[in-house]
Amino acid sequence: MPEGEHVEKAVRARSFGVAADVYERARPSYPEAAIDWLLPEGARTVLDLGAGTGKLTRSLATRGLDVVAVEPLEEMRTTLAWAVPEAKALAGTAEAIPLEDDSVDAITIAQAWHWVDPERATAEAARVLRPGGTLGLIWNRRDERVDWVARLGKVMGAGDAELIEMEGIEIGAPFGPTETFVTDWERPMNVDLLVEMASSRSYIITATSRRRKEILDGIRVLVESDPHLGTEFDFPYRTYCFKATVP
Repeated sequence: MPEGEHVEKAVRARSFGVAADVYERARPSYPEAAIDWLLPEGARTVLDLGAGTGKLTRSLATRGLDVVAVEPLEEMRTTLAWAVPEAKALAGTAEAIPLEDDSVDAITIAQAWHWVDPERATAEAARVLRPGGTLGLIWNRRDERVDWVARLGKVMGAGDAELIEMEGIEIGAPFGPTETFVTDWERPMNVDLLVEMASSRSYIITATSRRRKEILDGIRVLVESDPHLGTEFDFPYRTYCFKATVP
């Protein structure tokens, strides 16, 4: 990646700190079927890496697991600690995990793998996992097979998460083969929540005020002019999951 693009990506990654409250209110959780698939049988200690405000962390904690949540941004960690007090929240990154060797049964990374250095993050994940442990990646993506969502995508544009080619995800050595799982689901939505969710996107947070207003106003116009949506509607997602096991 050219140096200029690397700097811009780093700025977008740090931008979530100023929008932690919006992120927590507006971003979706993850479907139970996806979480069931990600977790290895018998897992008791799970690391949620790049945990953000705890959107996945809380689902792990409600299963009675011993959950450690690692997040680099202080603002996000503060919100996480409030939202999921039963999880242990630590400062750290995927490239420098603040845990001992062979200390967890599984690692989950939700909506964050595209922000990390894959080679360094994979090595660190393998270090802290016990033998036979799994590294699981998960992304929620709006389902643009639906016509109005495809039109929404043209209004919103795309950020780092939307630009990843899901069919090309490979976790790589020292892990074994990468397995995949995809599930479709819907989230109850209204136009205010949709606008707020869009405003938590890093590329919209870091846009000029004029461009940000253009995007958010455009979302309202699209939804309010569609007679099939109404004041409340279902927002369709495809959730993509990947996992691999360390020997």
